Amino acid sequence: MITQAIAACAQLVEKGDPDRFAATMAAPVAARRVLFPIYACNLEIARAPWMSAEPLIAEMRLQWWHDALEEIASGGPVRRHEVATPLADVLDPTGARLLMGCVAARRREAQRLPMAGVDDLRDYVADTGGTLMWVAVRALGGTDEVRARDLGRASGLANYFLGVPRFLAHGTNPLPEMTTDQFNALVSDHLALARRAGGGRPSAPQRIAQLAGWRAAGILSRALRDPAGIPEGRLAEPEALRRLALLRARYF
Repeated sequence: MITQAIAACAQLVEKGDPDRFAATMAAPVAARRVLFPIYACNLEIARAPWMSAEPLIAEMRLQWWHDALEEIASGGPVRRHEVATPLADVLDPTGARLLMGCVAARRREAQRLPMAGVDDLRDYVADTGGTLMWVAVRALGGTDEVRARDLGRASGLANYFLGVPRFLAHGTNPLPEMTTDQFNALVSDHLALARRAGGGRPSAPQRIAQLAGWRAAGILSRALRDPAGIPEGRLAEPEALRRLALLRARYF
């Protein structure tokens, strides 16, 4: 049975992160109890820098999550909160410390720091998407960190590209300056990561958590073929194909 606390986390993820919600609903019930608090926490961390136009307030929101995760990592009492409380039941100290790295990576957004170059963007998707995927895999009992981080990095870049039109609509360009060769290398490298991580015969925990990256290869392939589709919002596939791709990732 899904508890009320887990259901509340699921509702947050459904509204704010529909891809991870769909992937988690395709997982066994026992896995959902673990994944929904982790993904709800990630959503709250990702939102924190943008909840206020004041960098100081944004930093304070991120610090709140850093402190909550530090409480989980220390093994002591954890503040009562609709996400932090169930999160404490599914994360061990190492998992909490890993998510603290996601908080650190988001501080650049709270400070409104632009991506200075392509290496900044590589590091950002590794520290956010790559870390989150490993936390999810590890929490389910998976052990292949390289595979998890590779797919997480690829998924992180794909999701970042999907978000570009929203930033542009608010007058901000989140992409660093890069040459055509740098762009092609960035996308090709992450596409290769997605394809390699999706191959072979991963363990059951690995496969369940990695469902969250089911769109990465398709989005990155389209970005490579049509770079102008990134700012113009053409990377997303039709809904029917999105659902079909998830089914294929689940059963094949």
